[in-house]
Amino acid sequence: MKDYEKKYQLLREEKLEDIHSTGYLLQHVKSKAHVLVIANDDENKVFNISFRTRPSDSTGVAHILEHSVLCGSKNFPLKDPFVELVKGSLNTFLNAMTYPDKTCYPVASCNDQDFQNLVHVYLDAVFSPMIYERPEIFRQEGWSYKLEKPEDELTYNGVVYNEMKGAFSSSDEVLERKIMDSLFPDTTYGWESGGDPEHIPELTYEQFLDFHRTYYHPSNSFIYFYGNMDFEEKLRFLDEEYLSKYEELKVDSEIPLQKEFSEVKSLTEKYPIAENEEERENTYLSFNRVVGTALDAKLCTAFEILDYALLSAPGAPLKKALLDANIGKDIYGSYEDGIYQPYFSVIAKSSDPEKMEDFQRIIRETLEQIVRDGIDPKALEAGINFYEFRYLEADYASFPKGLIYGLDILETWLYEPGQPFDAVQRRAVYESLKGETQTGYFEGLIQKYLLDNTHGSSLMLVPKKGLTQEKDHQTAEKLAAYKAQLTQDEIEDLVRKTRELKEYQEASELPEALKCIPMLSRTDIGREAGHFFNEECYVEDTLLLWHDIQTNGIGYLDLQFDLAGISQELLPYVSLLKNVLGYVDTQNYTYGELFNEINAGSGGINCGIEVYENSDAPLGYLPMFGVRAKALYSQIPFVFQMIQEILFGSNLEDTKRLYEIIAQGKSRGEASLVSNGHGTAVLRATSYDSPMAWFQEQIAGISYVHFLENLEKNFDQRKEQTVENLKQLLRCIFRPENLKVSFTAQADQKMVVTEQVYNLKKKLYTEPVEKPGFCAACAKKNEGFKTAGQVQYVAQTGNFKKAGLEYTGALSILKVALSYEYLWMNVRVKGGAYGCMSGFKRNGEGYFVSYRDPNLKNTLEIYQGIPAYIRGFQCDERNMTKYIIGTISAKDAPKTPQMKGAVSRTAYYTGTTQEMVQREREQILDATVEDIQALAPIVEAILSQNQICVVGSEEAIEREKDVFQEVKHLIS
Repeated sequence: MKDYEKKYQLLREEKLEDIHSTGYLLQHVKSKAHVLVIANDDENKVFNISFRTRPSDSTGVAHILEHSVLCGSKNFPLKDPFVELVKGSLNTFLNAMTYPDKTCYPVASCNDQDFQNLVHVYLDAVFSPMIYERPEIFRQEGWSYKLEKPEDELTYNGVVYNEMKGAFSSSDEVLERKIMDSLFPDTTYGWESGGDPEHIPELTYEQFLDFHRTYYHPSNSFIYFYGNMDFEEKLRFLDEEYLSKYEELKVDSEIPLQKEFSEVKSLTEKYPIAENEEERENTYLSFNRVVGTALDAKLCTAFEILDYALLSAPGAPLKKALLDANIGKDIYGSYEDGIYQPYFSVIAKSSDPEKMEDFQRIIRETLEQIVRDGIDPKALEAGINFYEFRYLEADYASFPKGLIYGLDILETWLYEPGQPFDAVQRRAVYESLKGETQTGYFEGLIQKYLLDNTHGSSLMLVPKKGLTQEKDHQTAEKLAAYKAQLTQDEIEDLVRKTRELKEYQEASELPEALKCIPMLSRTDIGREAGHFFNEECYVEDTLLLWHDIQTNGIGYLDLQFDLAGISQELLPYVSLLKNVLGYVDTQNYTYGELFNEINAGSGGINCGIEVYENSDAPLGYLPMFGVRAKALYSQIPFVFQMIQEILFGSNLEDTKRLYEIIAQGKSRGEASLVSNGHGTAVLRATSYDSPMAWFQEQIAGISYVHFLENLEKNFDQRKEQTVENLKQLLRCIFRPENLKVSFTAQADQKMVVTEQVYNLKKKLYTEPVEKPGFCAACAKKNEGFKTAGQVQYVAQTGNFKKAGLEYTGALSILKVALSYEYLWMNVRVKGGAYGCMSGFKRNGEGYFVSYRDPNLKNTLEIYQGIPAYIRGFQCDERNMTKYIIGTISAKDAPKTPQMKGAVSRTAYYTGTTQEMVQREREQILDATVEDIQALAPIVEAILSQNQICVVGSEEAIEREKDVFQEVKHLIS
């Protein structure tokens, strides 16, 4: 760092013991850019450049700009360098995100040259975008008028416009937006940074450019480097290529504090529901309070713990009091701390407006009692351990931990540039809070911020039928009126601009422009596939699959029980059982005590259902009921003890508690069907022909949510049978002959685990039971599911193995080419959908699906064009290499110890050998244009089965109902 004292001022250097790093806080002398370096030995390097962006309206300018700057820049003058990077980079993360007060552009890679390439492209994108020369970018990514012929109906289109129509179709997202509106009416948080579809068309091109001129300057930037790299070289590049070209600019971007309210606000807002949905028991009630600022690390961490102890943990007193009073069927909430002024919310879902007064009263009375009597120290201990375990484990699945650290750091750095390291130095805070569990500290926070605090809101979100159609018709009338007052020349101008935008989108990139994107060569990619970590051991006749991996002292346990013998009648109850176990009273604990006991002594225990492709299995796949846990090695016996408490001591006869679990599952399941509309549609369509997908759909898809709806509605008549069915499942599932064990840890723990498995087996059920099994009732239905939303999720699926065709590694390349070439161009860029995806499995299943799509039939027609695209597929060696690198990138992403164990276990159960993955890797690395062209019959085989499912707006489904065999409402 000392070599760059003339270019950068070192403000602070700190040993970051918690993450085994050294942190350097710098400021670029000339431009005043804020720079943060975290140096360590992590090969998964991360870069992020963020800007403090402060929208002053809900036109979504920050969000549209986030999309647009990645559509070409001075040194990389392509229409979509972002896509070129995705296709041809070994990145481990590549995206951009808009938050209420900041816009972030992070990248990550383990390859030094690839990382440098990504940094260069992103810096050029934010500082020198083509948005000033190409207004088409704004019209494509933001919004534009669409009029292909003078006589056509005038409409709006645009990627962000349609993305946010999808976001505003989710009642949960509407509620979140309205809560922030209510708490921060005078600051940036009172606006929708993503864009409100009603206001996005108010944004002008010049306002869009002004936002970039104002905020995208180095003086307003927060630049972050993390990992094992030559930091001096990176700082030199940053200075010479970008920062030194700018003088300091005073940017008015500070986030002001919202002035505290003198009294709590009461508001009522509306959200749309479908025509068949009931308005009764469909209201959201919310209690919201602003809690200090993000700069107080101890306060923020303490409120995470309070959220757990008061509300989020099963049996938490606030949740339990509201459920017991029948205020709502789903009680939840959160501590939102990603902004300058965090807030705490309590939410009752599936309620009614007349319950608002009782909702507020019960919250106050419960909190007052807690302050008087004290919080259960065990609940606080469990909450502290829960969050500290997650913090120390630093397992963020597929996300690089350096990325998460950087985003966490921004939560203070953005507001106080001299205070960046608190987020990655939290062990001392946890230790401090452990000493506060019985001092009255937490009770004092409740009194100050939840009881005495007037900076808050009581917000009610009530349902309204026809609201979506009402808004659609208002938009249509507004556009019709606008068109009616245009002259013929002005109408022709709109037609011309629509045509020009399409021509811009369809124009091929110049070969010399494509070459400006730096890329690796095939020789930069190792030819050897990653290895599995599977060692077959046995405890008597029970498989113990051992994954010998360095896990930093944490063991990952998976107990898996074969479900093949379950009867057809009991199948949906299997999924209910996984939501019941661990969430009802047991022999020695109430369910609240149980949850706290587990989280105070481990990293958690949960149940799930896993399904493995395996053509050699009797069903053609392996369905398993899983009991998963993670714990420090010293806690392994405790984890087995608590699993036995759950499996053999659960009280399944508490029908009041069962009803609460069913009602909550119904509520969250319905929300998930809509928010995950693309996954919902793909699974349903695949289930028309695939026994494995049929099983998954029965236990996790539309069928299961409908089962919960019916069970909740008729619970009084079915509760005794429900209890008996769950008891029968215990006897049928948790048997020694069904058990397989998977454990990820170092080998020195094998003796401990073997002993615990042996003891567990002795307690499993052994009395004779019938095992009738079940038979998949597959049938093609081609359904259109109507929702209150404004966009569609359009899926088409099939199975190419039914046509005698085999899986090949080249299909992975085709997925990249489709997702970022043909489907990207036609469904997203020209069609205006937010996303488009495809996939191909070893068992022959394939799918195509769109995400937040304004179209329906047009998207299905685009799918029909895929075989012709494949047959005509052409690209030179450079572009073929790009596709191959992009394909390998996903396969070579770094894996956490837990992920390595899970991947190894999946390979074992699916029969995937090292030779198979090596052959697939070689097929990818050696692929030619001809190999891709040869895949056309595979896609034709998928499409020929004509399996279609669409989740979408009532109006669109009805308008295109000739596409479907059945049209119905998603939520019954």
